[in-house]
Amino acid sequence: MTKEIKFNKDKLPSRHVTEGPERAPHRSYYYAMGMTEEEIHRPFVGVATCWNEAAPCNIALSRQAQAVKKGVNEAGGSPREFTTITVTDGIAMGHAGMKSSLVSREVIADSVEVTMRGHCYDALVGLAGCDKSLPGMMMAMLRLNVPSVFMYGGSILPGTYKGKDVTVVDVFEAVGQYSAGKMDDKELFELECVACPSYGSCGGQFTANTMACVSEAMGLALPGSAGAPAPYESRDDYGLQSGKQVMSLVQSGLRPRDIVTLKALENAAVVVAASGGSTNAGLHLPAIASEAGIKFDLDDVCEIFKKTPYIADLKPGGKYVAKDLYEIGGVPVLLKALLDGGYLHGDCITVTGKTLEENLKGIIVPDDQDVIYPTTKPLSPTGGVVGLKGSLAPQGAIVKVAGMKNLKFTGPARCFDSEEDAFSAVTRKEYKTGDVIVIRYEGPRGGPGMREMLSTTAALYGQGSGDKVALITDGRFSGATRGFCVGHVGPEAAVGGPIALIKDGDLISIDADKGTIELEVSDDELAKRRSNWIPLSHEFQSGALWKYAQLVGNASEGAITHPGAKKEKHVYADI
Repeated sequence: MTKEIKFNKDKLPSRHVTEGPERAPHRSYYYAMGMTEEEIHRPFVGVATCWNEAAPCNIALSRQAQAVKKGVNEAGGSPREFTTITVTDGIAMGHAGMKSSLVSREVIADSVEVTMRGHCYDALVGLAGCDKSLPGMMMAMLRLNVPSVFMYGGSILPGTYKGKDVTVVDVFEAVGQYSAGKMDDKELFELECVACPSYGSCGGQFTANTMACVSEAMGLALPGSAGAPAPYESRDDYGLQSGKQVMSLVQSGLRPRDIVTLKALENAAVVVAASGGSTNAGLHLPAIASEAGIKFDLDDVCEIFKKTPYIADLKPGGKYVAKDLYEIGGVPVLLKALLDGGYLHGDCITVTGKTLEENLKGIIVPDDQDVIYPTTKPLSPTGGVVGLKGSLAPQGAIVKVAGMKNLKFTGPARCFDSEEDAFSAVTRKEYKTGDVIVIRYEGPRGGPGMREMLSTTAALYGQGSGDKVALITDGRFSGATRGFCVGHVGPEAAVGGPIALIKDGDLISIDADKGTIELEVSDDELAKRRSNWIPLSHEFQSGALWKYAQLVGNASEGAITHPGAKKEKHVYADI
């Protein structure tokens, strides 16, 4: 039994709804929900989840939240559970629903913020499963700056098809195989029925697992909590401990901005690169940094990527899934290998109250495994994700090179002004070996919403063209994308970036070794095209997508919709 701590609420936000005679009406609401007098005068802890029935990523979060609430209660707090939305990329992918995906990150952060503000909660435990819900929840923690613990909902178990581990990406790629006549209806149906055998988030080192690794690397999550697959009962114990730990943070006063420093963000970028993680981290890390008032943009992220060895042989570029990493010791083993190699700041404080190095004391990187390689013998000497800059992307772009053999590509442009047009052409095989497929007007403003292009890239791979063409876009790619696929090209087409001026047949040169992306067109010709350029108008002229397009900034700065902590005049935690 945890020894209950008596807390003084004189400086806690919840005093505004529970203390003094003038708060009698407020307290009557809590009595109506069955709370006791003692519970009302404890610290209030928001237990926020992204639970819904949209996809397997989120379906276990409600169960885990009950364990968190038990931990909070045992440690002297009053848990107050609430939910927010998610948009699940696997289901939103390949149609207009994907325009809502990145928007959901902001809605999650905003909705958690206003719930916490409106009810004056003192601390936060946030549980998330789907891609954008992880950074969205972490952004809210830093924005509010109340004592907080993040917890990942866990990954899905791998499916098995014809004796091999499979994930949902194999199904996306099977669509390409089907369109190329390499797979029949029966095989496609058999695969789709077994690819996702449990609840949990996508099993490879896609965006969800990438950002789960980030949560441990930055110190916002308990060590090891990102690893156990969603169905495992050990996740409930992590929930219990997360609930207890947030109460310890209330007592000590350790807050998210004490934890997420520039050094911690650099640690996060190291883990992304070393694990061959999702290119979406190039958006999410700058967005998280902005909530803490720290400049850490795409250039800064990519500088870390350049210096980091790629050591985790994880899908989509490698062989293994999250469950395999868990079975050799989880994220702490990856962190320990990087710390021993001198690639992490070990002195960063974490939610345990200890430093990263102290948390990893006693962790051993097993010798009898090939999931994590030593930093002295990496899969490649530089990270699995690379930044690019040049005449085609003055603000930068990003490409995942994990598992790629050829890091240079030059070819003629084949231009499309929407993902639908590109996907349709790909399914009809209306492209040539050596083409650079350009998908534009899919950026944060132009889409709006900066869609991922997994359906198109997976179809190319399924057709056997994954290494025979390149693809560039001002939109995004899934963390599951593989092949020569360059995303986040900025400035985007909607604001007249060079990507808007490309014509079919223009030569484009990409060099991931040098970090360059060039449009081989003269300055005079580009100036002439710019003078004749007319921006495309998207069809979303009202509602949430219109609002997002008005507010969103550049991808290189995280595609954020507000100024961040650098402009704030007060912090919620201090009300």
